[in-house]
Amino acid sequence: MHEVTQILAAIDAGDSQAAQQLMPLVYDELRRLAAVRMAEERPEHTLQATALVHEAYLRLIGSDQKWENRGHFFAAAANSMRQILVDWARRKHAIKRGEHARREPLEEQALAYSADPALILDLDEAVTDLASEDAQAAEIVKLRLFAGLSMTEIGETLGLSRSAVFENWQFARAWFAGRKPGLNAE
Repeated sequence: MHEVTQILAAIDAGDSQAAQQLMPLVYDELRRLAAVRMAEERPEHTLQATALVHEAYLRLIGSDQKWENRGHFFAAAANSMRQILVDWARRKHAIKRGEHARREPLEEQALAYSADPALILDLDEAVTDLASEDAQAAEIVKLRLFAGLSMTEIGETLGLSRSAVFENWQFARAWFAGRKPGLNAE
């Protein structure tokens, strides 16, 4: 059993010291995920990768959620980072009320959402809609676009083969193209 998985089990069992042991083990990976996301933001973006990691970690540890293993934890971390960015976009978009939101293409390797927070909101709505039709494809989209994981990493996280991940990714791309014309997974 992976050391992170053992610590997660200790946290679930109520060990108050386990959360302190977890952070050093997952910090570098969480920082890498956040850095990928934040590298796509404008230089003047007010949210920094370190702050994104810390906020995501605090949300995860402060929740009542139970994690089955390391992969489940990192999937939850990716989702937490997604929610933080969506919350940021909502606040930013609220400031610009009255302006027409502009849709931008969804790139295969990352989101180019830094120019318009409305795109994060559109994408969040689209991913939620996709989840009601195909939860696994939606999870792959979250891990790919919000966590920046490769197809292989997504497969490892979700316990799927690389080809199954790729097939779900292709489905999600087609779904976005058909259902959300302004969001293209190209």
